[in-house]
Amino acid sequence: MSKEVKIIFQPSGRIVHALPGTVILEAAALAGFIIHTPCGGTGKCAKCIILIRNGKCPATEQELTALGKARTEEGFRLACLARITGPITIEIPENSLFQTHQKILTGDTGETRDVNPRVRKTVIQIPPLSPHETRSDLERLQAAGVSVPLTFLALQSLPNVLRSSNGLLTVVQADQDVIALEPGDTSSSCYGIAFDIGSTTLVGTLVDLLTGIDIAVAARVNPQTSFGDDVISRIQKCRGEKGGLMQLQSAILDGINRIIDELERKTRISRLSVYEVVFAGNTTMQQMLCGIDPSALGELPFTPAFRDALEFTARDLPLHVHPCAKITVFPQIGGFVGGDTTAGIVATRLDRTTEPTLLVDIGTNGEIVLKHGSLLLATSVAAGPAFEGARITNGMRATSGAIEKVILDGDVKLNVIGNTKPAGLCGTGLIDIAAELLRVGILDVTGRILPPDEIPATLPSALRDRLVADKGETHFLLVPKTESATGSPIFLYQRDIRELQLANAAIRAGINILLKMAGLEASQLGAILLAGGFGNFIRRNHARRIGMLPPIPCDKIRFVGNTSSFGAKRVLLSTQEKDYAARVVGQVRHVDLSLDPDFHLEFSNSMLFPEAE
Repeated sequence: MSKEVKIIFQPSGRIVHALPGTVILEAAALAGFIIHTPCGGTGKCAKCIILIRNGKCPATEQELTALGKARTEEGFRLACLARITGPITIEIPENSLFQTHQKILTGDTGETRDVNPRVRKTVIQIPPLSPHETRSDLERLQAAGVSVPLTFLALQSLPNVLRSSNGLLTVVQADQDVIALEPGDTSSSCYGIAFDIGSTTLVGTLVDLLTGIDIAVAARVNPQTSFGDDVISRIQKCRGEKGGLMQLQSAILDGINRIIDELERKTRISRLSVYEVVFAGNTTMQQMLCGIDPSALGELPFTPAFRDALEFTARDLPLHVHPCAKITVFPQIGGFVGGDTTAGIVATRLDRTTEPTLLVDIGTNGEIVLKHGSLLLATSVAAGPAFEGARITNGMRATSGAIEKVILDGDVKLNVIGNTKPAGLCGTGLIDIAAELLRVGILDVTGRILPPDEIPATLPSALRDRLVADKGETHFLLVPKTESATGSPIFLYQRDIRELQLANAAIRAGINILLKMAGLEASQLGAILLAGGFGNFIRRNHARRIGMLPPIPCDKIRFVGNTSSFGAKRVLLSTQEKDYAARVVGQVRHVDLSLDPDFHLEFSNSMLFPEAE
């Protein structure tokens, strides 16, 4: 039998032991490190670079191809391919770690919410036992006015609660069940949590069910990202690996429970005072959360397992809240238009708008809903990986060190998250630099970065000097190596522009098809509502310039915050909102773009950047 060998991870000094042959990615996970693997650990993206500081680790042919001979001789490897052969010391560069301090949108529009929750508390006093009492504890409780049935857990607690409180107790009722009995008067302590479960991020908001006020918010990266950035790679894991679904469900439950624990630490409010939890997420996330196999979403006709809202209790998952807490999972519209889109409609009251309106949620996936008259059309497009930094050579998520804003004003001016040296380019920065290069004439409408001999003669020399020719293509230098956090230059490469065009074209093609189905021109839109983590950080004029959004006045493009979270809070706080969400799903027509004969033409046309207005 092989003996485990010692593995030291630097710069933390953390030590684990694993068998020879273990993939470094797995060993890193044992040590508590999530390494960035946008491709799902297939070696295609080359984002999981690590450095062998001591010990042997032969490079594979795939690593030689991806990293080059010189870098592999220096000790660089890909964590998803390299295997441990003996005792080893490994350095994980900051850029290769999946950042836990990502810039996550937790806020919503802040609108007033109705407060009529399904959970309510009532304080009752049960007279003391008389020497001749013949009634049971349950009969005495019923005689005091509790006419609805008790859950088994509540019944189990009844004798002790009665005798520890001198008959003064609080009845916790949810719908038509008593879910808890608590000694004394606890009527002022009644809470719920609304969750936005995204492909990339998780956001939980602790809400006072008595007042409707947000008590605290906690957010973290979805742990499932270690299995791949997009839902397709996770669906494939469920389809191709025995136990894959269990791994993915365990990962997201761990992330959710860590948020619940954090909320308890922040507020000192006991998790046992949380009696309801509402989840809104895309179809794949919601099914994985519930342990429902999403494999059917990976093949035509992309059939979801359910459409109506799901109802169960916290013990069924399990969650770190009151074991009888009511759990609601949002109703879903279609295969890739899930509960988060339903929540977005509920949050914005999109169905009640009086003018043609688009709701566009640009995240790892892009969901688009068009309201026109009595028509509600919804679709989903595969747009996210490039905007999240995946497939971009120097791409990274919106975390410390990411270039989030670019202005070309004689030279390059940058905003970097965390006010530190730049380490890479996140999605908003990518859109900015493309729009700015289009504006100054360095980028043409086909997406080609022009060589120095084709750019306008009036272009400042500082910008001209940033153009670097390589094998028939031109790249743009954003940050020289002396100014970067990595010690390597940060370029915008020609192939990065192509990745942006693919993501951009998917969104615009989806919008165009919905407009065409409704018989509308873009100029007839009264408003575009931008939702989601990414959508709320982009600059409207730049999104228009690259063609992501139709050319309507910027004052008609409005940011509406995290509508998935806000819609979940509406339902958490009101039974009427829950009914409203169910009705909305029935009104929406799901448009599957894969079956639309015009999609490929629209997509091809949208690959071109628009001419300057």
